[in-house]
Amino acid sequence: RERSASRNPIVFISMSPPKTMKAYVVEPNATTGNVIEIPVPSVPSVNHALIRVLRAGICNTDLEILQGYMGFSGVLGHEFVGIVDSLHEDAPPFLQTQWLNKRVCGDINLGCQNCGICDDSLGYNAHNPQMGRNHCPNRTVLGILNQNGTFAEYMILPLKNLHLVPEGMKDEVAVFSEPLAAACRIVEQSLTHFRYENGSERKEARGGDKVAILGDGKLGLCVAEILGREHLKCCGRDGNLDGAESTMPPPPVLFGKHQHKLDFVSDSGVQTMLVSNCYQDEQQTQLSQTHIHKYDVVIDATGNPNGLTLAMNLCRPMGTLVLKSTCAAGVKGFHSAPIVIDELTVVGSRCGPIDKALELLSIDVKGEDGIPPLNMEKYITETFPLSKAQEAVDCAVLKSTMKVQLVMTKE
Repeated sequence: RERSASRNPIVFISMSPPKTMKAYVVEPNATTGNVIEIPVPSVPSVNHALIRVLRAGICNTDLEILQGYMGFSGVLGHEFVGIVDSLHEDAPPFLQTQWLNKRVCGDINLGCQNCGICDDSLGYNAHNPQMGRNHCPNRTVLGILNQNGTFAEYMILPLKNLHLVPEGMKDEVAVFSEPLAAACRIVEQSLTHFRYENGSERKEARGGDKVAILGDGKLGLCVAEILGREHLKCCGRDGNLDGAESTMPPPPVLFGKHQHKLDFVSDSGVQTMLVSNCYQDEQQTQLSQTHIHKYDVVIDATGNPNGLTLAMNLCRPMGTLVLKSTCAAGVKGFHSAPIVIDELTVVGSRCGPIDKALELLSIDVKGEDGIPPLNMEKYITETFPLSKAQEAVDCAVLKSTMKVQLVMTKE
């Protein structure tokens, strides 16, 4: 086991990969996995690449899969940074120049490329430009659905899924591109608006959404990092734009159970509050009048099926409820009546723009607008070699753990 440490990007000269590799494999209906030797996958077409994995991140979805979510079996994992090791033998020279030996991250959804969504013959992309990226009905999903994932020395992805990692970005930072992209998806979907324009001049901007984020786990903190900066970009730290009289919404509020986790985003443009403050009694049975039905947009990133009930109660009538959590367990005693009675808009939010996440991660100085750069390394609790992947998973389960990464070192 090793503590997180900075690593300079490594460049490999392409050569024939080995015949076998180590991988953390989950068997059907198993709650743990094993590191075993399996064949290195072959490159199926000129549109695919074999990637040597450098680092992989352990996500809450991985832990949910080990509890039965999606019924997955195979190589776990979907967060990664790697190097394009080889292409198909028939790949033209321009593809070799473009991709070979380049560091990459990638979109986790693999479309079939033959359906009406993938080729847009159904015409969805005109109004839903990310339909093809996320919603092919025949898709496989990296480490989640019928596609071996990233907890291995090598993996396969289509070239269209790959995104180049900026030079100088640390491997341990690049791994955060996927979870950060999931947070960016909320912005991509235009689910929050911190400023509404009455005209073309910024000084005429008025109004905006009052936003609550539930959950101080890894995803909730990523959402806070992104939406806090969106609020700063729109409203500034004092809620004033070009001297205009402030009618801006307050910063987003991140509700969580752990003060030390909330402290991670103290400089990210959000307010933080212990979730107990939502209630007016110690038994947490009655919501406070300060918070009940007071938020225009509520984002549930608790990873807890019971978080949905609290989210519904915080959301105002005709407000928007954004679901980011994937849970293996159902909600005992869940009642959907408040959704109907309050006419809530319920929106799922899933995979987001990797390129945007990499762009944000590459900013390493505070801008003229005062928006601080992202510092995602602060979330890394432990790193483990691939050979100790089960120890890494056991560590990731602990409530005190933030982020665990696997390093694919040769031993």
